Amino acid sequence: MSECKLDHTHEDVKNKFESQAEFLPEDMKPLFEQFFSEEHTQDLLNEVFHLLKKYDLASEEEKSARNNRLYMVFKNVD
Repeated sequence: MSECKLDHTHEDVKNKFESQAEFLPEDMKPLFEQFFSEEHTQDLLNEVFHLLKKYDLASEEEKSARNNRLYMVFKNVD
């Protein structure tokens, strides 16, 4: 993934999630809800945004890699 210099807001990330939710694993959706109920660093918001960006267009291999990274993020946010 290419690095982006834009800082994404909590709302940006939530909107990106909503636009990609139908393509994400079902068991990940409650983790996102919990994620959105808390405050996060700018770096973390940017990372989650980019993991979601064009998720629907990613190959199965790329989706699997992104899913693994998202699960790691959620596990470490607790």
